[in-house]
Amino acid sequence: MADYRGIHAATEAVVELLRSSYRQDDFNNTLEFRVFTSRDFATPITNGVSLFLYRIFPHGSSRTPAGAIGGDGRRLQSRLPLVLHFLLTVWAQRPSLQHSIAGWMMRTLEDNALLPTGLLNAAAPGTFGRNETLEIAVAELATEDLMRVWEALDTSVYQLSIPYLARVLSIDSQEPVYATGEGDVRERRQRVGVLEGV
Repeated sequence: MADYRGIHAATEAVVELLRSSYRQDDFNNTLEFRVFTSRDFATPITNGVSLFLYRIFPHGSSRTPAGAIGGDGRRLQSRLPLVLHFLLTVWAQRPSLQHSIAGWMMRTLEDNALLPTGLLNAAAPGTFGRNETLEIAVAELATEDLMRVWEALDTSVYQLSIPYLARVLSIDSQEPVYATGEGDVRERRQRVGVLEGV
């Protein structure tokens, strides 16, 4: 499973998939692919696709998976299963180019719905374990909710955006679970210091 860098690695993997799949000759334009924060919408790209992660939600349809076994043989605390919700926004000066990019982007993601380990580890090597995958799918988002996201971004002009999700991203703990006679308990470490001269 992934370590704490999994969210970063997953969003970069989607962008890298699009970047490596596109051919400039198909669009007669150079396209740019970037992960955005809300501030980036103030200075958008000219032609291309941005990924904006707007929601991270626990995956609640299954029980919390047990933790992995650490290098010392002890079981680690439970994994944290997450679903990432993001918008892929298409940027272009001309409607025809914008629509072409949107169709190509959706077809590319449909053809590569399971991101492999190599791609997931491209931005942050060692984040995901061997043979791990992450599923990418079109998400259901009501038009009203989509507009609320854009309103929160405080942008004056709406751009064509398609909601997607990535599931299930399980983040491993690095903290062990200690067994006792009455079940598993967590070890709590506390650092105590003395302030001199007080």
